[in-house]
Amino acid sequence: MEIDIDVAEILRHLILLGITFLLALPLALNREHSSDGAGLRTFPLVAIASCAFMLVGMSVYSGSDAEARVMYGIITGMGFIGGGSIIKTDSGASGTATAAGIWLTGAIGISVAYSRYEIAIVLSLVGFLIFQFSSFLKRS
Repeated sequence: MEIDIDVAEILRHLILLGITFLLALPLALNREHSSDGAGLRTFPLVAIASCAFMLVGMSVYSGSDAEARVMYGIITGMGFIGGGSIIKTDSGASGTATAAGIWLTGAIGISVAYSRYEIAIVLSLVGFLIFQFSSFLKRS
């Protein structure tokens, strides 16, 4: 049994996963310093896992409806992970911004997998700006 290794494809995937990691990093750093929950480990892992699942789906299913179902599964899974970061108390709920950020990093990963870097960059930039500068507008 011969194993066909496509070094160019491996390098391409490593680059895409690296881009995904770098685009998730600003959000991760902000959350690490701003919240007690998800942060420096969670956000990049969610982003690169989303990218990796989508890359595998694109490779295996190549343009079929099954490829779209992989994306739907990722979107649902990000919602599930994010939902775990929301804590409801008598006085309200906390962790909703972190949950939304986790979902956003999943979208970054999918965008990079499809080489839609413009979308991924905007998501990363806007997400970071919202996390970084909107807290002073929020009522305590």
